[in-house]
Amino acid sequence: MNWYDQRMATPPGHPAGPPGPLDGQPAGQPEDGPEPPPGPPASPPLGLHLARAARDITRAFDDALAGAGGSQPVWLVLISLKTRRLASQRELADAVGIREATLTHHLNAMDASGLITRRRDPENRRVHLVALTPAGEEAFFAMRTAALSFDARLRAGFGEEELAEFGRVLDRLRGNAQGEPRS
Repeated sequence: MNWYDQRMATPPGHPAGPPGPLDGQPAGQPEDGPEPPPGPPASPPLGLHLARAARDITRAFDDALAGAGGSQPVWLVLISLKTRRLASQRELADAVGIREATLTHHLNAMDASGLITRRRDPENRRVHLVALTPAGEEAFFAMRTAALSFDARLRAGFGEEELAEFGRVLDRLRGNAQGEPRS
């Protein structure tokens, strides 16, 4: 059974089922536009296809970083520190794209592993400055090698024009998802 048939076999109102009266939508009324043709779509929705690809690529990247003794959060912190040198925890959280509380969890583990140091900013004692240690530098270069190798693996078989077009397509998809007008 494909994803569409499985979803349609689930009763209305069930989280995996088609929209129904329990979803705030009267039964039989589409949310937007005309009723889709009966039967499964010709191909899975683009968002589903993209989400599956992103999930699989992210898992493979995580495995590559784990082989170098790291993880994606550690890599993101290390690369941010490498490009910024001393940074506050708030700046790091913004650069990595996670909440400060989540970052603190990762920084505690990295500090315990000897990858980073934290000290109070002498000009603002409420701010903690984070810096790489020599062990953090070594970890950065090990994970950098793994990340570059993984990137080369992803790029295999593509020409520069294809990759540039792919980048434009991803940017456009991101804009479409965020409701940005096309340019």
